[in-house]
Amino acid sequence: MSEENKRRTFIKNSLLTVVGGSIIGKTASALTNDEKPNPILRVKPLGFQWDTQDPFLFCVHHEDAYPKGNEEMGPDKSLLSGRRIGNDFHMKDGFRMYHGETVPGFPGHPHRGFETVTVVREGMVDHSDSMGASGRYGNGDVQWMTSGKGVQHAEMFPLIKQDLDNPMELFQIWLNLPKADKMVEPHFKMLWNEQIPKMTHKDPNNKRSTIEVIAGKINKKEAPLPPPDSWAAKPINEVAIWNIHMEAGATYTLPKAGAGINRSIYFYNGDLLKLNGNYLKHYHSADVLAQEEITLEAGSKTCKILILQGKPIGEPVVQHGPFVMNTIGEINETYSEFQRTRFGGWPWPKYDNVHAASKGRFAKHADGRIEDLG
Repeated sequence: MSEENKRRTFIKNSLLTVVGGSIIGKTASALTNDEKPNPILRVKPLGFQWDTQDPFLFCVHHEDAYPKGNEEMGPDKSLLSGRRIGNDFHMKDGFRMYHGETVPGFPGHPHRGFETVTVVREGMVDHSDSMGASGRYGNGDVQWMTSGKGVQHAEMFPLIKQDLDNPMELFQIWLNLPKADKMVEPHFKMLWNEQIPKMTHKDPNNKRSTIEVIAGKINKKEAPLPPPDSWAAKPINEVAIWNIHMEAGATYTLPKAGAGINRSIYFYNGDLLKLNGNYLKHYHSADVLAQEEITLEAGSKTCKILILQGKPIGEPVVQHGPFVMNTIGEINETYSEFQRTRFGGWPWPKYDNVHAASKGRFAKHADGRIEDLG
């Protein structure tokens, strides 16, 4: 069975997973007085869209083996046959086109009421938005965008290389905004790969674990500041996004967080991972008690793990497509406003706007400020 089919197999999709005769995910209410609470609350298999805990809304793992690009930075047109172009989420020939018709990706579309954190592991993303901002980023870069009161943006995946394949891997994480901040001014910030702190830990057997600190802090490593109106901008909320690479056989103990903080562990690459001695299967997640120590132990292959953590916002969430508000009435108002204003319109020649193939990594902000990484 292919990895894609494995990921989409939900026969075993229960909140509790039995491993070696014991249950991972036994909650405090199910314990006897003599037992210590199990810090592993629940385990779930991962599909294309990953379940998350408040303050996160969801996470999507895009992994596409894009081929060589043509002169339009898309795949050869012969590879588009048999696809539902414009709405192609089906894995065929190792990749998806998503909503792209020529170049893969997501042409101009609106957002309101939350943030997108786009973590690009491999490949490039071309950004354009209704504020007139634009950019190209990838290969370890992160874009953090606060949609606030409303913005349109395009996220295209140009196949820049014509002589080599163009593999793509990224996470897009949706982080909610509280009611008080849902109508702030839109804002995006680049966290360039070179700016993201990386901590290396060696265990007693000299095995390494490397932690990329995208949000929050770990030991003395602190991530770049997020956008100013983000839930993550307040340290009391203990928002963390960590990407961990562990050598085969390596061990690493996650630091404790405060009481009431939600923490989820996503095991997306490797063979087996142990959490406090309990096996977590490949492409599974575990929600854990953040105020308890969790020791990760990699199996016989390199393990890659994403950690999402934060204080819950604890407000009603009403999501309809690209809009996340607190009530149905606010969603209806949002649709009406978007129909009237288009959140500032679209200043680009086409909705699937891409930049010149020769262009390097850059960001042009709405205020005219330019970051050029060449």
